[in-house]
Amino acid sequence: MTRPDSREQPSHPHHEPRLPGPEPEPAEWNPRRPGAEPRRSPRVDPLDGLRDPRDPPCDVFLTGTVFLDIVFTGLDSTPVRGTESWARGMGSSPGGVANMATALARLGLRTSLAAAFGDDHYGEYCWDALEQGEGIDLSLSRTVPGWHSPVTVSMAYEGERTMVTHGHEAPHELSAPNGPPRARAAVASLVPGRREGWIEDAARSGARIFADVGWDDTGRWDLAGLPELEHCEAFLPNAAEAMRYTRTDCPRAAARALAEKVPLAVVTLGSEGAYAVDGATGETADVPAIEVEALDPTGAGDVFVAGFVTGTLAGWPLADRLAFAGLTAALSVQEFGGSLSAPGWAEVASWWERVRTLPDQDPSALRRYAFLSDLLPGAARTWPLRRAVPTLGFRHPV
Repeated sequence: MTRPDSREQPSHPHHEPRLPGPEPEPAEWNPRRPGAEPRRSPRVDPLDGLRDPRDPPCDVFLTGTVFLDIVFTGLDSTPVRGTESWARGMGSSPGGVANMATALARLGLRTSLAAAFGDDHYGEYCWDALEQGEGIDLSLSRTVPGWHSPVTVSMAYEGERTMVTHGHEAPHELSAPNGPPRARAAVASLVPGRREGWIEDAARSGARIFADVGWDDTGRWDLAGLPELEHCEAFLPNAAEAMRYTRTDCPRAAARALAEKVPLAVVTLGSEGAYAVDGATGETADVPAIEVEALDPTGAGDVFVAGFVTGTLAGWPLADRLAFAGLTAALSVQEFGGSLSAPGWAEVASWWERVRTLPDQDPSALRRYAFLSDLLPGAARTWPLRRAVPTLGFRHPV
């Protein structure tokens, strides 16, 4: 779901609150340790007051491939051919579609994931981390006999990262969902030239479809190659993708053009924030990005989408949805890893409590986030937080 060119966050102020930095080393949570407590934020239900006994059993459905992500941190420089480099830190977690699923679940949405899992220890670990650690419903997922988990190794250094991935595509008949469940919404990653029947099925059952898109390796950049776009309520490409698909040279013009194709077009602008156009009402929203010192942008695009889906299902104003999505993405890039870095309500609450005490904050920028006060619990912990990081489990309690 993530797109390397859409994850970057600004490193300079853009008239938004500054984001204080996190602790450099996260705590560990081992899902295999007897008695271990899963990572949990203070319980916030963003849909509180909207739920009804007749509602679908899940809030958001998504499908895709789960990777094992291994992230090495604390490298002083680029690894040099023929030498051995030691990293000061390492984390491992489910990746791929798990980044989006984790981000949704940590924001309090009941999340259902249909995915193929490897028939190996890595696959077993990822299953446990998602189901037991994050509370994600995996009843539609399956372990593929004889198929090993795809693995990505990421090395972060000097604000950049290098990734190496190995894996084989899961058999399509095993990885594609056999009919999506009833859900309030579904998140899809559109692939140029490929039709996914489940998207139309989900839309027909009443799900609101939110979609992003990957880079078009064919170079055609033709909206006709995205047939499922007609079923989408919201389309969330980055600026480069949006301009290529619309043949425009301005991301805001691209958003306006896309709003003629989908009810809601949201274009992420990197260091400039995000811009959205409601095609039905003509409403627009333009929210600057938050100043942040990014450690690792992996998964920030997924976190942005998750934040926007949360605000949309909760019925927030368009500008609030953009601001919240940008905030959660900014929080995520201050940690290493994809699903490891997805923030929950504890991180959001602690940031909001902390940022209001910092000197020289722009009052108008703080007012942009004032809507958080009615949503958040009191911060249970002070900033900076030490996040629980899933790692491959020990065989015995430690």
